[in-house]
Order: sequence, then structure tokens, then C-alpha cells
Amino acid sequence: MAIPRILVVDDDPEVRQMMTQFLRQNGTIALPAATEAEMRQHLSGGRVDLILLDVMLGDENGLEICKHLRREQDVPVIIVSALSADHQRMEGYEVGADDYIAKPFNPGLLLARVKAVLSRARRSSSLVHRRKTQRFRFCGWTYDAKRDEVMSPAGIQVVLSRRETALLQTLVANPHIPLTRAEIAAALDVTGDAAPENDATGRAIDVLVGRLRSKIEKNPKVPQILKTERGVGYVFATDVMPEDA
Repeated sequence: MAIPRILVVDDDPEVRQMMTQFLRQNGTIALPAATEAEMRQHLSGGRVDLILLDVMLGDENGLEICKHLRREQDVPVIIVSALSADHQRMEGYEVGADDYIAKPFNPGLLLARVKAVLSRARRSSSLVHRRKTQRFRFCGWTYDAKRDEVMSPAGIQVVLSRRETALLQTLVANPHIPLTRAEIAAALDVTGDAAPENDATGRAIDVLVGRLRSKIEKNPKVPQILKTERGVGYVFATDVMPEDA
């Protein structure tokens, strides 16, 4: 697995050095930048897996930088700011940040959040990639992604909504892999505009799973295909045979 390359964008030289050194000591390649111009030099010069972006960069605004960056590419961004009010955090999420950490912060917490965002980004990218397989067979069912058709073991076509179909495609592409609600939400949101998970997001995924179960399970109250993974989320608990259509 490639060593993560993390871009630390902060105009405070002491903070920038501290964060860069700490991240390097914890198994990453940390690249310092004090301005948007330096940030873009790094982005054009090689792979960047994550950006830690300060809000107040002298005369530059980190939120505006994040907003413009999100229009151009999907590199994960964590806002790091002394501004910690709820409405300021929401502004960060609204411009496309993947997470928001308030200064001062515990370095261990920063590392945990960095690892979480990197993991989510890798999993989401992998999920979207693996969903490109055209046909899947499981428990007598067939899902044809090219035709967007779902056939029951009895040969009857079952009508799914767009979101139900997207959920099924994500699950059958990843059998026996427990997926969190956040990972499922991110995989369904292929545009990259998904907001961080909250209670509403979790409930929405639960409702969507319930609807899909009602259509593919013999007994939705005792599911055998799409099971709940306690403490994690959901797992497609059956073998799947992928095929090219």
C-alpha cells in the first residue's frame, strides 16, 4: 500500500512545522505549504492523498480555496481552524470539506481523523470502481447493471428505485465485507458531494436497506442476504458471482 502523501496548508510556520513533523513520525509523507500557490504547486507536482487546510491563511480564505478545489478534483480535505462554532463548521462542510478539526487539537485526535478520512476515501473509491462489473448472480437472483434489471429466482423482474438499485449494486460488488453507513452513503454519492455522516444520514441508509430487504429477502424481518453487522453497519452475507455482460 502506498504511503499517504498529506499536504499541510497553514501560514503559521510553527503550526505547519509541528503538524508536518508529527505526521512524518506517524508513517506519512507530509508536505508543507503556506499559501494557495504553494498548495497548487504540490498538487501539480505529484499525488496528494489528503489536504489539511487552515481557514485563515493571511489574506487568503481557506473556505474559498476548498470551494474552488472541490470543483476541480476530489482530493479529501480536512479543515483545521481556530473557528469552532457550529455555523463555522457547517460552512466548512458546505464548501465540500470531508472533516473539520478545531484548534487547539490533540495530535492523537488529528491522526485518528486523518486515518479515518483516508480510509473512507480509499474504500469509497474502491467501491465505485468495483461497481463497474456488469452482471451479478446471488442466491438465484440476477442483477444486470447494463440493463438495470433485477430478476428473482423465479424469473420475475423486480422493480427497484434508483437508490435501491445503487445500494444493491454496491452491496453485490462487495460480498461478505461489512460496510458502515458512512461508507454506503459515500459509495452511493458518486458525485463526491456527500456530507459527513450524521443521524439523518444513518436513518436514511437504514430506511433504504429496509426497502431493499422487502424486495429481495424471503422474510425481511429475518434477513439472510442483507444482514445487519452489529456495531458496524450492513453486510451482503452471501456469495456473489460477478460476470461481464
